[in-house]
Amino acid sequence: MKVRQLFKAAAVDYTVLAGREDGAPEVTSVTADSRRAGPGSLFVALPGTRVDGHDYLAAAVKQGCRVVLCKTGCRTPVGQGGEVLHLATADTRAAFGRLCAALRGFPAREMTMIGITGTNGKTTASYLLEELIRQSGGEPGVIGTVNYRYRHRVMPATHTTPDPESLQQLLREMADAGVSHVVMEVSSHALEQQRVAGIAFDVALFTNLSHEHLDYHGDMASYFAGKKRLFDHYLKPGGAAVVLDGRAEQDDAAGDVWNQRLIAELLPRVIPATASRRPQPGELRLWRCGARGAELRLLRRRLSLVGIEAELHSEAGEWQLRSTLVGDFNLDNLLGVAGVGLALGMSPETIAAALGGASPPPGRLERFSSGRGVEVLVDYAHTPDALGHVLKALRELTPGRLIVVFGCGGDRDQVKRPLMGQVAAGLADIVVLTSDNPRSEQPAAIMADIQRGLEGAGVRRGRLENLLKGERGEARKCRGYDLLVSRRQAIRDTIFHARLGDVVLVCGKGHETTQVIAGRCLMFDDRQEVREQLAVMTQAG
Repeated sequence: MKVRQLFKAAAVDYTVLAGREDGAPEVTSVTADSRRAGPGSLFVALPGTRVDGHDYLAAAVKQGCRVVLCKTGCRTPVGQGGEVLHLATADTRAAFGRLCAALRGFPAREMTMIGITGTNGKTTASYLLEELIRQSGGEPGVIGTVNYRYRHRVMPATHTTPDPESLQQLLREMADAGVSHVVMEVSSHALEQQRVAGIAFDVALFTNLSHEHLDYHGDMASYFAGKKRLFDHYLKPGGAAVVLDGRAEQDDAAGDVWNQRLIAELLPRVIPATASRRPQPGELRLWRCGARGAELRLLRRRLSLVGIEAELHSEAGEWQLRSTLVGDFNLDNLLGVAGVGLALGMSPETIAAALGGASPPPGRLERFSSGRGVEVLVDYAHTPDALGHVLKALRELTPGRLIVVFGCGGDRDQVKRPLMGQVAAGLADIVVLTSDNPRSEQPAAIMADIQRGLEGAGVRRGRLENLLKGERGEARKCRGYDLLVSRRQAIRDTIFHARLGDVVLVCGKGHETTQVIAGRCLMFDDRQEVREQLAVMTQAG
């Protein structure tokens, strides 16, 4: 595509710093990686937190690139004798996304786009939506934390939301393969870095917001602002915003403060669902899910370790939803997904049938029965809020002791570590601290940070075997924690010593199949460890 044609299609304004547009080669690729630049490529210099793309302009030219784009006000143009077309624009990040989309023919416009953002629940919602779309006759594609998948293709996920070059190529492949709906987990990093520029979503789902990624965003207000960009900048005119609005049975459910804030800030832009005029940019339709006055209201619920039963009310009247998912927070996920289904025009009957048959995603409160009265669940929860939600959900369903095995990742937000300890101390009977992904940090140092929260909450250390010796009736008497650096040993010893009626929660890694220790990526799967230990115990009788 000719340079002028590409920038016009992408609606990107630019100025020429050096070179001639007429003499520039046609653009066959757009990249922000100088190593991928070459003849026919347009290299976009992006500012970064660690490196600055402007420092690699010369490297891109050396690779054979003859068209480069930098931020307005950048340094002296590169190249000699005008052989390089050097362009400048005000916002290179937005330009990068739109140029990648334009070069691929804006593939997102050929499919229904569903974006999911929030701290917790995105992956579970993506799996549920995938099943809902498939059961309603659509052909889903999913871009998320676990992997990228469509039809019979499954690719490992490099990021929750890929970079624009990879993202637009993936969307083009999906559109060409006949995908009708794309379900995309949209991270706060991706929104801040404008990786989804060039995409307009038909529906955007907001799950919740809690303490996470503050090492990147700085504070919760900035984190919220990053998430809200999905609704402010990337929702189609008249698109649907679906927001959880409390989930308690009582009509006065307060809901999450950040969800309430989002609803309040969206309300001035809401147009009625029955409006017949063409929506204007910025206008949207709102689907609140949960509390009194919501478009999808929860009337009653019944929870157990085998699933969820809920009675709901929408414009179509009252209807029932049953699911094998476990826990109150999964009721949130079901409500949000049901809201998306209604926003897409699906009937309650279709939604209930699809969600009733949907299995939990891998490593998202995935349940393993021991056959001897001990339930083991594996979950990805790795934030204070997520851990709290899971433990609260299991607390009310556990007949015996609630035992949690978890750690925190190294080289990440250290502030949350004692908070995780406090949450575990308040909700679990026995806590087993172990390694997560220590990365370059010492596991003992990470566990010491978590210990501060446990000790501050009045929980004391004891030997795991002794802590777990208590019988069912002594569940709340023998409380405490222990430390086992080996995650394998922690999982296996905990399951081995658990008793009838106990629930063991293995938290933090979920679907992950590796563990990063001292720079080495080792094979490790919590689910496989659980399966093997249960198999050993079954064989032993």
